Parts: sequence; structure tokens; C-alpha cells
Amino acid sequence: MIRDLDTTFVRTFVTAAEKASMTGAANALNLTQGAVSQQIKRLEEVLGQTLFERDRRGLKLTRSGERLLDKGRRLLQLNDEIIAEMGGKAVAGQVRIGVPYDLVGTLLQPVLKTYAEACPQVEISLVCASSPELAAALTAGTIDLAVIEERAGPTAGECLLVDRLVWVGARGGLARLKRPLPVSMVADTCAFRPEVLAALSGHGLDWRTVFENGNIDATTATVRSDLAVTTWLASTVPADLDILSDADLPALPNFAINLHLPKHGVEPAAREFARHIRERLAWRPVAA
Repeated sequence: MIRDLDTTFVRTFVTAAEKASMTGAANALNLTQGAVSQQIKRLEEVLGQTLFERDRRGLKLTRSGERLLDKGRRLLQLNDEIIAEMGGKAVAGQVRIGVPYDLVGTLLQPVLKTYAEACPQVEISLVCASSPELAAALTAGTIDLAVIEERAGPTAGECLLVDRLVWVGARGGLARLKRPLPVSMVADTCAFRPEVLAALSGHGLDWRTVFENGNIDATTATVRSDLAVTTWLASTVPADLDILSDADLPALPNFAINLHLPKHGVEPAAREFARHIRERLAWRPVAA
């Protein structure tokens, strides 16, 4: 009979599941890979269930593991809230969070919601800008942490996930066939812009700018109206738009969503938000 679950083992399991890697979990938890393996093995013994299978991409959850993941996250959240509140260590203060326009209403929205619920005494200030602008703001100290989109590869931050940069157009639209290609970008400082222009140039494809003023809603409107195509991360594409796969459009590189914190003096509210991102944001391998 199962009497209780060690939250340490559950936290290790959740981290390994989100990272899809024992090594990734070990790095995140400051443990050895052997310690992570032992804790997960002990949890499997307690539950009498196999939680992971291995494939070429790393760890893959079994059905039992999938059932445990959501409940494990909720258990850890409740555990952390109880410790913080009953121990008189509730996080308070202010935190200034920098997020790119395309992520704030998609991947980061549930993170912001759960953080606000878990830390009601924290005053959250949300700063939306392009990734290069957010990096500059973090260096200048005008924000406390930033989620930044960068071409996949070595980073000074912490990689949260890697996603495909894709061409996006209106469903059944014709803008993708026009030459010069009408392209709508959120801003001239957009992190995607240099890679997109390099891809177009390398493909020998003429293009023209339709819209760029920093407003994600206006960019979306030009694409929905079939006035232009744009580029977004695959996970952020609205359901009513199409990811374009025509051979006429050049291939685009993968991009990473990276978490950046100040090099010195991370405040408790920022540190807690960083933990929330790690625990709530789905970790996924590079999309094929």
C-alpha cells in the first residue's frame, strides 16, 4: 500500500519529464545524473509503475507517467504554497517581466496566470518588446528577467524550448504566390528579421514590406486579410492561419526561447517567476 509520496522524488520526476532528459534534470536540480536516476527508480518502486521509456530523442513518458505529470505539478505547487504561506516566507515585492509580443498571449499566458495566483503579494509589471530590446533592457536594469527568442544554439541564458520558425499565411490565401513576396513583420528590431531576410536573399526571392510598427495585432490582421505572409514560431500560430510549406518559400532556422536573468542580484520575486516558467512551460524537443 502507498502511504505517501516524497515530494523530492516527485519534483525530480516532473523536471525529468519536462526536460525529456536525465541529464537536463540533473543540471536543473544541481544533482548528479545517477542521483536523478535513483530517485526516479525509487518513485517507480513506490508506485509500482514504469514512468519513462527511452527513445532516440530522450525520455518518453509512459501512460502512467503522463497521468502522474499533471498531478505531480499540482502537488508541487500546493506544497510550495503551503511552505511559503505557513512559513511566513510568501514572496512579495515587484517584478518587471520582459516578454516578446508573440509569446505574451500564447506560451506565457498560463505562466503569468499561475504565478499571479501563487504569488498574490507580488506586483507584476509586464514589458512587451522585441527580443533584442528586451536583452538591452535587462542589461540596463530596467527589467528583472526576460524571455528572449534567439536562433537555436549556444546562449548566455537558459533554454526553455526550441521551436520551428515557419512561414504563415491566410488559410487558402494567395499572398504567398505574389512577387515580390509581401512580408509583414512586427518591428524592424524583430529577432526573426535578420534570419528571414537572409533566407529570402539566399533563395533569390524578391520581397517587400507590407507592415512593421511593433503591433502584433496589426501584423496578424494583414496576414488574415491575405495582404502578406509573416513568420512565427510554430507553437504560436493562430488556429485560423496556415503554416505554409510551399517549396517556393525558403527554409527557416529553428529558434530557442531562452530565459535570461541578471548576472547579479536576482530578487526573490524574479527568482520565483523563473521557477514558475521552468515548471509550467512545456519542454519539447526541436520540431521536425
